[in-house]
Amino acid sequence: MNLVFDPALPIYTQIVDGFKREICSGTLKPGEKVLPVRELALNLGVNPNTLQRALSELEREGLLYTERTAGRFITKDQDLINRLRNDLTKELVKDFLEKMASLGCSLEEIERFIKENGGELDNE
Repeated sequence: MNLVFDPALPIYTQIVDGFKREICSGTLKPGEKVLPVRELALNLGVNPNTLQRALSELEREGLLYTERTAGRFITKDQDLINRLRNDLTKELVKDFLEKMASLGCSLEEIERFIKENGGELDNE
């Protein structure tokens, strides 16, 4: 997981958001083992306590689970992953529409822009 931290936001929330994005995108697969706290904290360049806080939050949300002797794993609950993907998508679309509206764009202009530029996504 590669994260570029924004100093204006709490690191643990950025880690939580990073995990959520990687779970939704399929980068982190259902049932996949999560690296041990010390190793992952070292990879991310964060304090292990900060990482532990983020992982505990993800467990509370059901996105991670712990098997006593085996470690932490990504949830296998595809319904939960799909709901999370829907929630994140709605949030992104809402932010996009608000920003476009602040530029004075109408819904028709936004729709035209998406149709004209949507093909660029297919090439990525």
